[in-house]
Amino acid sequence: MMQICDSYNQKHSLFNAMNRFIGAVNNMDQTVMVPSLLRDVPLMLDELDSGGGCGEREAQLTPNGGAYCSCRDMYSHYVLLKSIRNDIEWGVLQQANEEAASRKKDKLNGGPGAVDISRGIPEDREVEEDLEKQFHYHLSGLHTVLSKLTRKANLLTNRYKQEIGVNNWGH
Repeated sequence: MMQICDSYNQKHSLFNAMNRFIGAVNNMDQTVMVPSLLRDVPLMLDELDSGGGCGEREAQLTPNGGAYCSCRDMYSHYVLLKSIRNDIEWGVLQQANEEAASRKKDKLNGGPGAVDISRGIPEDREVEEDLEKQFHYHLSGLHTVLSKLTRKANLLTNRYKQEIGVNNWGH
């Protein structure tokens, strides 16, 4: 039987990235006892990393000179992070099934990527791209997104602790 070790390569695995994200969201969920306190509390722009979610035109200045994102408050980030965690844990079968049925219907009706039913061969040769290359591209993107979401969950947890006035809580 192969023994599992926590090597450098495993730290960059998708499985570990998902576990770190789920752990951060679980910690956030346990820390945030009253989620409604997060309503109307803006996230500061300097707290958001490059994947922010707030465009420049939505940024506004606070009285103390800082900028915040008016498009989303901490509560909306809290709900978003919990929703993504649930999608990872439980899947998105209903949505995926609806999308697959729609794509199948498009293909049968001669839409993009249509199949010649008599031969069962895709009309677009572009469909036969290098799958390994696509896999690595999406794997890398998913890992990056999960890392950013993990940082956001940790940031929200720490900001909530600041807002309720509890420092070094749980340490």
